[in-house]
Amino acid sequence: MLDKSKIIFSTPEEDASITAAALSDPDALPMTEEQLAQFRPWRLRLLPPADAPKVKISIDYDVDLIDVFKRTGEGWELGINAVLREWAIRRGYLPYPD
Repeated sequence: MLDKSKIIFSTPEEDASITAAALSDPDALPMTEEQLAQFRPWRLRLLPPADAPKVKISIDYDVDLIDVFKRTGEGWELGINAVLREWAIRRGYLPYPD
């Protein structure tokens, strides 16, 4: 578990210095509004089509893992589906969504 008492936050001056150094790096410039507008939400891309058939199965997961997903709120089951879909996409078992 993270011991928050050991976290050292930067001062405003240190933060300004770090930001200035980052902005001076031509290989690490912030994205433009146009570039940011091209991003699409990951969740929409990892959800199956609405008409995709579903299969009910019984599977055992660790309680702490399921608790993590449940804490995300309603629709937590979709989160598990999205994680599994991402895993399959990254390994080439499913096509990368358009």
